[in-house]
Amino acid sequence: MIQSIKGKSVVITGSSRGIGLGIAQAFAKAGAALHLIANDDAVHQRAGELGATACVADIADKSQVATALKGLQHIDVRINNAGLELLTPVTDDGDENSNTFRRIIEINVIGTSLVTSRALQVMKSGASIINTASIWGRVAEGRFGAYVASKHAVMGLTKTWAKELGPRGIRVNAVCPGWVRTEASMRSLKRMSAEEGLPEDLLLERIVGAQALPGLMEPPDVAGAYLFLASDLAANVTGQSLGIDRGEVPW
Repeated sequence: MIQSIKGKSVVITGSSRGIGLGIAQAFAKAGAALHLIANDDAVHQRAGELGATACVADIADKSQVATALKGLQHIDVRINNAGLELLTPVTDDGDENSNTFRRIIEINVIGTSLVTSRALQVMKSGASIINTASIWGRVAEGRFGAYVASKHAVMGLTKTWAKELGPRGIRVNAVCPGWVRTEASMRSLKRMSAEEGLPEDLLLERIVGAQALPGLMEPPDVAGAYLFLASDLAANVTGQSLGIDRGEVPW
């Protein structure tokens, strides 16, 4: 699997921290040529550590997407990992909540589509697209309407693009992580704890208790799924959503 990754041109969005950084580290170790995109300057430091190139961009902005991908001659693996996870309770009709809802859709759905459309200009037969969805693209959690809707949409895009790009020899799949210790998930945990009136450690214990395997995953724990889907071992896999959740959701 690792041999078929070596030397491939891999572009990863949302790769300055969290799951995206874990993915980038795994692909760098496998010998891939990386181009990292994120919406913060930390991506340049991460790129320096991994021997990669990088660009700061808001993927919901078409012109910034064009700049971020400018100069790339070909892309073998395109990983759509950038995403925004925030609570958007339907009971809150305030402007801030509405703006947050809109921003989540802009990044998680529209931005994912914008980057993919642009990247396809330099992707050929044998290339692979991997979208980061979520177990909440299959099930749901109250008060996370925009995020849940966006991840259902990402899974829908995965199936649609697999059909559309199959004739070109380009595979499209999704990885659906469960709870992973990231800045975003811990922020959500804190907000959920406050709203439910439960200590964070007890809430986390309840969440992890729903898994078949114990323990909270760390970003590197999900990276293997991306390596597999990008490798020759997955040459006949497309249109699929792979759950990496320690058995929390039956697939």
